[in-house]
Amino acid sequence: MPDPQSPSQPGADTDGTGRRRFLRGGLATAASLVALGPLEALGARTAGAAPMTKHAVGPDYGPLSPVKDHTTGLELLQLPKGFEYLSFGWTGDEMSDGSPTPGMHDGMAAFHRRDDKIAIVRNHEVGSFTGAFADPAYDRNAGGGTTTLTFDPSAGKFTEARASLSGTIRNCAGGPTPGGSWLTCEETTAVGADGTRHGYVFEVPHHKAGDPRPIKEMGRYSHEAVAVHPRTGVVYLTEDDTPAGFYRFLPKRRHDLAAGGKLQMMVIKTDDGSSYSTYADPTGTEYETSWVTIDNPDYAPGEVRPALQGQAKGAAVFRRLEGAWWGNDRVYLVSTSGGPKGQGQVFEYDPAEERMRVLFASPDATVLNNPDNICVSPRGGIVLCEDGDSGEYLHGLTTDGEIFPFALNQVVIPEGGVPGKKVAPGNYGGSEWCGSTFEPEGGKWLFANVQSPGITFAITGPWKDGSL
Repeated sequence: MPDPQSPSQPGADTDGTGRRRFLRGGLATAASLVALGPLEALGARTAGAAPMTKHAVGPDYGPLSPVKDHTTGLELLQLPKGFEYLSFGWTGDEMSDGSPTPGMHDGMAAFHRRDDKIAIVRNHEVGSFTGAFADPAYDRNAGGGTTTLTFDPSAGKFTEARASLSGTIRNCAGGPTPGGSWLTCEETTAVGADGTRHGYVFEVPHHKAGDPRPIKEMGRYSHEAVAVHPRTGVVYLTEDDTPAGFYRFLPKRRHDLAAGGKLQMMVIKTDDGSSYSTYADPTGTEYETSWVTIDNPDYAPGEVRPALQGQAKGAAVFRRLEGAWWGNDRVYLVSTSGGPKGQGQVFEYDPAEERMRVLFASPDATVLNNPDNICVSPRGGIVLCEDGDSGEYLHGLTTDGEIFPFALNQVVIPEGGVPGKKVAPGNYGGSEWCGSTFEPEGGKWLFANVQSPGITFAITGPWKDGSL
């Protein structure tokens, strides 16, 4: 296996110089859409074409209608015919360890356990210094962290929930590692009253409590998501900020991220070696890439943050990088508000070739409205969590590039509340979807969160009838 840190390997150029290639076209015609991945097919449909609109009705699953929750009996979601769900882990619910479930449910990943149950590690994007909800805790004053749920897929029920990391702030997204752990990311650079710095990545094994020590060499900034190369162990990281960097972490030991490593930021080659902005690039734009090393990844207040350090060396900048996932030997990453219309871009980065391209830039909010988290179905389709302003949907993306609504949040807590729940009455239909992730083997269950009031859903149904 080539050493990703070796200067002789593609992408190890650290001087930021070179010539940027700007290429158009090259996308498939409609006749070959099925042979492409879903995002490529979507790009092919929209590149150079008249504006399209998303389906009001799923092209394979059909229209949405209210469905009752098996847990509460309330119609909390709209789903296609034949799909059903149960809710679990509401904010305030007592967990198996006796502690209350924290709120602001966000990113998740599901892992197969040896007993054939599923472990789901769930983020909590609590941004306040109201005190840690459990041990282990990084900062006793901070209210965010992770909880780990157990789901029995054969029985179709959750069996327990436990705190797995506490004392962090704004745990937004993250990503799974090949070793079966979850990397939870703090989307902040807040500093506690006692001087404790936040803005780090922490590792949480799926079968035990997480390590409350931050992996400081992964950098201190507004982290969002990660995608890990399964063979090399290189960790690719996004940053939810503007300007944002796209980073990679080269670990000293691939199976021991806590041992540290080197943080680098992507360069898009330009004629004069200057920094390049991807903010307005349309579908089909292609780049030659390399990397520069960030000299001070764990910057202190008053010092220059990593993205600006990299930009000064010629590294590229993006607008609000959020979701990321690994697939097809590539990294796919989302710029929530990038593109010509500011409605979002999806990039594909090929580490073997040191090339990246804009697979899709939304031409209009009616097509895709500020995508955020993404996940991939075992059947090849993609689930997109929009963070927009026109209804809160989970959207599906078919294998031939058609977008359709799959689930609608219609959570309304009636006056008087829900028996056994501590959530206040109100209409939560405007709350975003987060953390979509499929059961790792078989894919019969899709897990996802409605961030407020903080509910986790397990959804199942006739997946075989469509792309998801």
